[in-house]
Parts: sequence; structure tokens; C-alpha cells
Amino acid sequence: MIVFENVTKSFKDHQVLSNISFQIRKGDLVAFIGESGCGKTTTLKMINRLVKPTSGRILINGDSIETKDIIELRRSMGYVIQQTGLFPHMTVKENIEIIPRSEKRDLVQINKKTLELMEMVGLDPEEFSDRYPTELSGGQQQRVGVARAFATDPEIILMDEPFSALDPITRAGLQDEVLNLQSQFKKTIVFVTHDMDEAIKIADMICIMKDGVILQYDTPENILKNPANAFVQEFVGRNRIWTSPEYIKASDIMITTPVTCSETLPLLRCREKMRTSNVDSLMVTDKNRRLLGIISAKQVQSLSDLSLEARSIMGTDVLKVSPDNNIIDILKIIEENQVSGIPVTSDDDILLGLITKSSLVTTLSQQYIDTQEVIFS
Repeated sequence: MIVFENVTKSFKDHQVLSNISFQIRKGDLVAFIGESGCGKTTTLKMINRLVKPTSGRILINGDSIETKDIIELRRSMGYVIQQTGLFPHMTVKENIEIIPRSEKRDLVQINKKTLELMEMVGLDPEEFSDRYPTELSGGQQQRVGVARAFATDPEIILMDEPFSALDPITRAGLQDEVLNLQSQFKKTIVFVTHDMDEAIKIADMICIMKDGVILQYDTPENILKNPANAFVQEFVGRNRIWTSPEYIKASDIMITTPVTCSETLPLLRCREKMRTSNVDSLMVTDKNRRLLGIISAKQVQSLSDLSLEARSIMGTDVLKVSPDNNIIDILKIIEENQVSGIPVTSDDDILLGLITKSSLVTTLSQQYIDTQEVIFS
């Protein structure tokens, strides 16, 4: 939806952006992050032509923004900044409604939309509609700013470090409000921040910048797991993944070669296979690796006739997870069901791996090892 093509920006002899190209998909929330002076705010301001590129071009829905009327372009976008930009002589309601009223939209619909937005951002219309900005806290003012940005139902919303001056609790609440609004309206949001935790929490895509270039433009999960270079790794933080355990998936921590057997294998050979492989259970699969069931060493030891086949005693009501289940889900399943291992399967029951308590302990202990290396390095 938004496309930057070889965009460069220089102020006198200083180059702020160096030939950057990227695309923002419709409905994505993209966070731009980097050190001060990296070019993130300049990039955002180019989208509504507050800053003009030195070279290159910017397209929205295939059309160059240079061909659009600048007033109409800006009115078609929501804009939230750190200082809120509220008009002090206007009430909360008047601030939210200023653009829809200037466009002479239906007053009944404007009023209805304003009340809905105030409730969505956690401001009781009866209590706050007639207040002035000076009568609000910083967090309340930013809620008004967010509501105003959504008031015209724009396709694109630009947010330039909107919560950076707020205390952590207020900031977290506003991040949640933005996520709630985004889940309902699916706007294209460009969000500038200097806080990696904030970017990871709210963004569909993160763009990490340094000295006017894009170092990595990727999903939060891929940036945490596969930083593009040493700077990104240090900027993100080596152990940042542990503050976002929802990105640690079964596919990241599973044993990829679990010990298996066929359903026709005699129990005597099953017992021997478990002994030599040092495991206490076998995954029973067919020739296509489709999971049929599980047999445990305890089951085999309780039988006297070991000529029976694995299928005669295997449990078929198997607890399993998908590759995309995260470590929080997995720990909860293990705790609730008191199991020692969980197979990881595809949608059509193909065995992909196995998660055991031992593999979980190894994963969790690695966090401690990595932390100690950082402390003592």
C-alpha cells in the first residue's frame, strides 16, 4: 500500500536517508526504531509530505504522493505526535471532531463516531466531552489524540513517538488501546518509537534503522530469532526473546529426531529399542510418519507376553501440539496434564518432533547461561 522507492533525503551537506526502499502492506502496523538521528521520524514525515525527498519517490496505492493535493493528502491520514497537538481552546469533543466538521460531514454521524471512539480509548464521554486539554493528564490527552486520528476513518495513521513522554503504566495502557483499535479497524499504521519492547508488543513488522539506512525490516519474531547483523543483535538485546516468550515456538525447541517404531514391532524389540536409545517411550508411526499412538516403558514392563505387537497396547488418545504453539502454551499443557513428553505434529498428524521435560529444561537453562555470558563478558 505504501511504497518507498530509492528515497534519499539530505539537509544541506548531511544525508539523513540513503536510498531506502521498502513496502508497507495494507492493514499492517509497522514500527520504525533506531538510535536518535537514524532517520525514522524523517521517513514517517515523508508519507504526509511534511518532509520532501531529495530523490526517489513514495507511492500510496500505486500513485505518487507528489500528484496529490497536499491538504487532501494530510486530511486523509491520522497523525499522532508526542506533544498531542490538541487545541487548548477546544474541548475534548471539539478536538476529536475538528477534521470531520471541516469536511462538512453529517453531524449526527460525527457525534456518534466521537462517542464510540472516546469509549474505545477509555474516556467516558459524559465525564470528558466538555473538558479542555489543560484539565487532562498526559495519558488522557494522548487518548484524545489517538481518538482524533481515527475520527475520519483514514486508511493510514502516522504515530510519531506518541507515548514516549508517559509513565510506564500509562504507556502500557495506551499500547493496549492501540492494539484494540487496530484489531477492530485494521488501519495501516506507521509508528515511530525508540523502545524495542513497545515495537515488539504492537508491531506486525519492525524496521530497524541506523545512519539513514534500513538494517532489517522483518517480523518481530524473525528479528528476535535471526538478527541481521551484530548491531541489530546488540540493539535488540541477546536475551530479548525471553521477554516475549510467545515467539519461542515448539518448532524452535523440539527434538527433531524422536525415537519411533512401527505398529507391528514386537514389544520385546520395543523394550530393547527404548533401552538402547535411553528413552521411556516410543512414538508409533506409519510409513509416512503419521503418528498413530505412543507406548511407554511402564506399559511394556507390566506385560508378560512380549511377542505382542506395539499396536496392541499403544495409547491412541495422544496429547500433541503444533509447531506454532509457544512455550507458554506448552508449559501449561505439561503442567495441567502431568505428562513427560508431547509430540509435535502437522495438521495431518505427521510427526515433526517431540518436546520433553528435558528439552524444556535445556531451553530454559540456556537463558541463564546466555544471561551469565552477558554479565561477565
